[in-house]
Amino acid sequence: MSTETTESKDIYPLALLMDELKHDDISNRIDAMKKLDTIAIALGSERTRNELMPFLIEVAQDDEDEVFAVLADELSKFIPLVGGPKYATLILPVLEILASTEETLVRDKAIDSLNNIAHELSQDQLFNDFVPMIDRLSTADWFSSKVSACGLFKSVIVRIRDDTLRQNLLALYLQLVSDDTPMVKRAAAKNLPPIIDLLTQNPDLSNNHDWDYISNMFQKIINDNQDSVKFLAVDCLISILKFFNTKNGSAHTKDLLDSSVKLITDEAWRVRYMAADKLTELASQFVSEPSCLNSLVEPFLSLCEDNESDVRKAVAQQLPGFAKILKTSLSETDFVLGKIIPAVQNLSMDESEVVRASLALKVTELVEVMTKEEAIDHLLPILLNMLKDEFPDVRLNIIANLKIVNDSIGIDLLSESLLPAITELANDVNWRVRMAIIEYMPILAEHLGVDFFNQQLSDLCLSWLWDTVFSIREAAVNNLKKLTKIFGSEWCRDEIISRLLKFDSQLLENFIYRFTLLTALTTLIPVVSIDAVNEQILPFVKHLADDAVPNIRFNVAKSYAIIVEALLSGEDKDTNKALVKDSILPSLEKLCSDNDFDVKYFAGESIKKCNELASA
Repeated sequence: MSTETTESKDIYPLALLMDELKHDDISNRIDAMKKLDTIAIALGSERTRNELMPFLIEVAQDDEDEVFAVLADELSKFIPLVGGPKYATLILPVLEILASTEETLVRDKAIDSLNNIAHELSQDQLFNDFVPMIDRLSTADWFSSKVSACGLFKSVIVRIRDDTLRQNLLALYLQLVSDDTPMVKRAAAKNLPPIIDLLTQNPDLSNNHDWDYISNMFQKIINDNQDSVKFLAVDCLISILKFFNTKNGSAHTKDLLDSSVKLITDEAWRVRYMAADKLTELASQFVSEPSCLNSLVEPFLSLCEDNESDVRKAVAQQLPGFAKILKTSLSETDFVLGKIIPAVQNLSMDESEVVRASLALKVTELVEVMTKEEAIDHLLPILLNMLKDEFPDVRLNIIANLKIVNDSIGIDLLSESLLPAITELANDVNWRVRMAIIEYMPILAEHLGVDFFNQQLSDLCLSWLWDTVFSIREAAVNNLKKLTKIFGSEWCRDEIISRLLKFDSQLLENFIYRFTLLTALTTLIPVVSIDAVNEQILPFVKHLADDAVPNIRFNVAKSYAIIVEALLSGEDKDTNKALVKDSILPSLEKLCSDNDFDVKYFAGESIKKCNELASA
């Protein structure tokens, strides 16, 4: 009988998993699959190898994609559970099945798990198990297997020291690049740059035959009749350029320059978009060849005038980076002033608002490649004009990136146009635009300085406290706290708290105004001096303890706790303890007798906290 009991306990984990994986509810089956590691631990490594892995092969052939995705993910951490790397190849058959499914998510997780396992395999395991699996997937009839195969080559390519075997793998990859199915060609083109990068990082491994294969692959991709394949040639080209730069392979520069120009001027807009989006990285590969870099200027300018707004949007963000490369490599600013600035001028007035907004994100960085005089004469007028743009995002993006302008030419020259732009954004009918400018206000405060801020922007910051949208009022309160951290407690006492306490008493008859004022002052407590808390904030809070609105009273109770925490953390702790005992606790005790339940509750909580702080 004891033997039967032991055996039943022994088989229980696997039997439980089998039962749960037969459940009609898919969520139950997913939960069961998430316990796979627990089951394997309970079984032990030997039974996991002999019983669980064969069972999972059956599961991988008949279930839902959601279950497969969890299974593929779980198997990535299964090497210790099957007994270590020595037995890791036992996991491959399950993942090979999952890598052949049609569902992209399942395939992706299976590929990730296979790549993780590949790192743990010995050379013999790679040759005898992993590479043959890649071969099977690559030559399968269905596209999904071939797509998965494309993601596995990078795990083995640099671990294979035998030239013939490595070239056989590259020949197999060339077949995938040449496949008739666009999905396979896309996957092959997408996974080619990591392979090239690995060969670049291991220059002693690759030889000319390897690069013959790579060259053939690249030519297949760049000349493909599918735009969705061809645009991936840009990343491939960048990786190839990096390789030849490490090899000082100037003999190939002309051909690679021709390929660059071909992609930049391609008839398919998606290809031009990708070239525009990666232009700075592409151009940086030619810094040692000024004549080649010079040959990219006109194609670059053609992108700035492209008939597709997405292309112009992409290249607009590349302007500063490309200008820096030109200046560094060509050692002159003529290209910047003669070519780049006119392009910037045109883009700043582009008919597409998204193009103008994209330009605004980066255009301020152009000051780095110009003298102060050049920036004032040529760039400043463009920035001033963009601060008047009708599209809010353009103005917001300029304002968000003013630091570099301030550091270079000073903010004074911008201030005349900056103020109207900020004011317009602050009063925009779209509350999200108002929210955005509030979030930028601390950045502006640091750039503009306290004097300019007090004269021009402090009124604006206070006005947001009375906005009709709660989120704006809440953001305005937090903004005051951030500004206090920048300008200091004395500034807050004189410029913020004093003005808030002088607020129109007639407006304070409105509950919302009183509540907002209480919230603002309470939020400022941790960042202002104890004197400001004692002399300004505490009297106002005590005054509201008798407010007719329960919501105000229980927030007063909460504020008291924050005040006490500030008072008892200061230097004059004994004096402040007396103040708490004589002034704050009596008010809280009175609130504990309030008719409103919430007021009594929060008053009681605050008294507890006050007593804890006082006894600490």
